Amino acid sequence: MKNLPHKVRSKKLSSRVDLTAMVSVSFLLIIFFMVVGELSKPKMMDLSMPGRHCDEEFNGITNCSAGTDTRLITVLLDKNDKIIMYSGLLFDPIGKPIEINYGKNGIRKELFNKKKMILDFSSSIGRPNNGPIVIIKPSKKSNFKNLVDILNEMAVARIETYTIVPEYTPEESKLLASK
Repeated sequence: MKNLPHKVRSKKLSSRVDLTAMVSVSFLLIIFFMVVGELSKPKMMDLSMPGRHCDEEFNGITNCSAGTDTRLITVLLDKNDKIIMYSGLLFDPIGKPIEINYGKNGIRKELFNKKKMILDFSSSIGRPNNGPIVIIKPSKKSNFKNLVDILNEMAVARIETYTIVPEYTPEESKLLASK
């Protein structure tokens, strides 16, 4: 017999799995779930509420004498660039509500004066850096420009604590209608 060529058998390689991609995917999943877990936690914001310091007097204002707070300033925005501003609570304001204009001789001047008075009062009773709390209430008739303008005035006057409240009380609606 003739010498037949032997079949060359293929060499069996050891099977090896490359886990590099699997490790990358696992790390991405771990990071994803860590971020989702962190973002799903409820976030809370510090709320600065007016303090109650009774029987203190400064510049003729008795703080807390009738349940009002000298730090609270409310700004009502209405159509035709109309602003009404009052301090304290509407049912017991500190002074009468005033109608005022935008600009450096209008709302800005009032905010600077009120801020100075409030900071002087706060430091006189041993609570420095308790600045004003401004509540901005735009009506449905006011335009977006009015809101941007009043927020700009807050930045210029360096009012640190303010909020925008979209609802008017019935008393405030009556006040706007009367002015």
